[in-house]
Parts: sequence; structure tokens; C-alpha cells
Amino acid sequence: MKPSHSEFLSLRRRRVHVRCWQDDPRAPLLVMLHGWGDTSATWQFVVDSLAQGWRVLAPDWRGFGLSQWNGDSYWFPDYVADLDALLEHYSQNSPVRLVAHSMGGNVACLYAGLRPERVAGLVNLEGFGLPDCPVTEAPIRYAKWLLQTRDVQGKGFRLYPNYVALAARLQNDNPRLSAAQAEFLAAHLGVEKTGDNKQQEIHLAIDPCHRWSNPIPYRLEEAMAIWRQVTAPVLWVIAAESTAFKKYFDLESANYRQHVGCFGHIREVVLPDAGHNMQHDQPQKVAQWIDDFFTRGAIAQ
Repeated sequence: MKPSHSEFLSLRRRRVHVRCWQDDPRAPLLVMLHGWGDTSATWQFVVDSLAQGWRVLAPDWRGFGLSQWNGDSYWFPDYVADLDALLEHYSQNSPVRLVAHSMGGNVACLYAGLRPERVAGLVNLEGFGLPDCPVTEAPIRYAKWLLQTRDVQGKGFRLYPNYVALAARLQNDNPRLSAAQAEFLAAHLGVEKTGDNKQQEIHLAIDPCHRWSNPIPYRLEEAMAIWRQVTAPVLWVIAAESTAFKKYFDLESANYRQHVGCFGHIREVVLPDAGHNMQHDQPQKVAQWIDDFFTRGAIAQ
């Protein structure tokens, strides 16, 4: 595996962990943004397959991995502002190439529309937004969120007796993972702590408050208004076997075409034999497409 090192920054009054591959500041920069429940280390398999000698930086979003937790509600605009602060630190004078997955892709698309001059290109791995949420759901959402705020610790995630058990869970959730991949991911998605019974147990490296409901309904029209301001070229990647995509969309549906139509310079591709976590399932192909897109503006099929 390509070696990486950690840097810790103070961004927007939060301690943020950034994983870095390749130290040479003269190397072309790629910034990789992970999805919900992941960490920066989950890009390792893609980074190992990149051929162009990129300098790769990948943050842990607030509340994930080694970055500081809120211990309270999370608001999506904060991720956009966190990305803005991160790019200001690492690439103040040059637009940046972004590679982003799922939640990270949603953040990246908003950022690319709000700061179009700061983004040179975007590879978006299934960061396709959410279905529009009716405003009539607002009373239910607010009431549920209000109840959850009474428990400031939040409802915790499942615990594991050891990293082997966590790796087994990851393979059960995604049978495409090899044993070595699952072992690597478990080591970075889990953290060892002493439980109430004085025994060591593995917790997920996720703030439990991420489980709280968001009281503010998702408004698709607002997101699309921002997407229409994106000027950077976008490689929009869908995984052929993604249950996450199929839950909400169909490639030929008018709703999905409306999403894609917001972007002025977009290339759509479908990745065979891969689920939503395509960066784990087909890292070599994802890396090849990243290399091709950012060096030649096209990809090899």
C-alpha cells in the first residue's frame, strides 16, 4: 500500500484530521471526500491504483474518523464551509480537482456551484442528492429532533468485541470486499475503548449524534439551483449494482434526468460489477477513470 501520514488542522474552530499521500508540493493535487460513515482511509485502495503521481489529500469530515465531534446536531452547510476552509488552507491560489463519494459528492456539488472558480473538475461517485422532502413533514421532523436533543450523547452504534468481528460485519454488508480489504477498513472505521464492564470493545469512529434526524426537510430545488452554477467539468459515476441508487432513481426517469441536466459539462458513466461503495469494489477502474478524466478530459471504457 502507498504510505500516508496524518495532519491535524484547526478549521472553523474544529480539529480536523487530513490523510496525506505524497509529500511533494509540486505534484498535482487531488482532494478526496468520503461518504457518510466512512473515513479518509477508505480511499486507500483507489490511491494505490492511481498512476499519475498525484498528491492526494483526504479529510475526515467533522464527526467522523479522527476529526473532532460536535457532540450535538450536524448541519449540512457546515460541511460545505469546512471544505471551503480546507481548500483555502491547501490550495489558496489554484482551483482544485475533487473526487467525492456519496455524502462527500453532495457536499462537492454544492461547493462547486457556490465557489465555481475554486473547482477545476469533479469526479462524483453517486453523490446525487436526495429525493425532495415535502414541507408537510417538517412538524414530524422537528418534533423528533427535539426529543433526540434531550439525550446529548445520542443513541450509540453497534459495538463489536474485536476488529475481526467488525471486519466480518463489513464483509457481510458488502460481499465484494476481500478479507484483506475488510481488515484494513475495520482498523480505520473502528476505535478501541474500554467499556462499562472494563473490557475492551470496538466502537465505530462516528459521533452518535449523526443518527439524529435533521429537522430541516431536504429541498431539491434549492440544491439544483446551486448545481446549475457549476462551471467545472463533472464525471458522474453510477454503480450498476448500487442499491442506494436504485432506491431513489432510474437512469431513464425524468426525475433523474432533471438532476443530471443541472450540470453544464457532465459526462455520465456506469461502472459494472460494483455497488454504492465502488471505491472498494472496483478501485482499479475508479482510479483509471480519475487519471483519465483529470489528465485527458476523457475516460477509457
